[in-house]
Amino acid sequence: MTEAVEAQASLEAELKDEILRMYQEVADNPRSEFHFYHGREAAELFDYPADWLDRAPAEAVASFAGVGNPHLRSDLKPGETVLDLGSGAGLDSIVAGWQVGPTGSVIGVDLNPAMCRKAQTNAAAAGTSMDCRSGSMEDIPLPDASVDVALSNGVINLSFRKRRVIEELFRVLRPGGRLSITDIVSAKQLSQSIVNDPKLWAS
Repeated sequence: MTEAVEAQASLEAELKDEILRMYQEVADNPRSEFHFYHGREAAELFDYPADWLDRAPAEAVASFAGVGNPHLRSDLKPGETVLDLGSGAGLDSIVAGWQVGPTGSVIGVDLNPAMCRKAQTNAAAAGTSMDCRSGSMEDIPLPDASVDVALSNGVINLSFRKRRVIEELFRVLRPGGRLSITDIVSAKQLSQSIVNDPKLWAS
C-alpha cells in the first residue's frame, strides 16, 4: 500500500468515527447546539408538511439532520420498495412508509446499528414499518435490482468515494427505478485543511 493510499485509508477511518459520533449525538441529544440545521426547524425549512411532522414521532422529528426534502420529487407509489440510504432516526423512512403503504416496503441503511434500532422503533410508533440494515453506502447491503426508488438526504457528501456510492445506488435499482437525492455540493475546491479535518467533513 502506498503512503498516499494509507493516508487516505486512515483519514477515511477517522471520518467514519466522527460521523458515527456526531450523528449519534444528534439522535441522543437533539436539543443540543449544532452548527447545522436539524430537527423540526430544519424539516420546516425544507418544506416538510406540518401534518407529516405532527404525525411522526417527536423523537424522529427532533433528530432529523437532512439537508433538503427528497420527497418533493420522489413520487412514491403504493406497493413500491424504497431504499433510504443513511436513514438516521427514520423520519424519511417513516414518510416513505406512509406513501408506499402496507403493500410496499422501506429499507433503511445506516452506518450506526443503534440508529437502525431507533429508526425501526420510530417507524413502528408512526404506524408503519421499515427494515433497517447496518452497513456502508459504499457497499449497500442489498441485492442487485431490488428497489424501485432510492432516497438519500445529506449523506453522500460524507463519503470519500462518491462515485462508488452512485455505482452502488444504480446497482440496487431495478430497471426504470428512480433516485431522489438531496445533498450538499460545493462549487469551489475544498482546501486541504478542510479535507484533512474529519470534524469539518462530517458536518
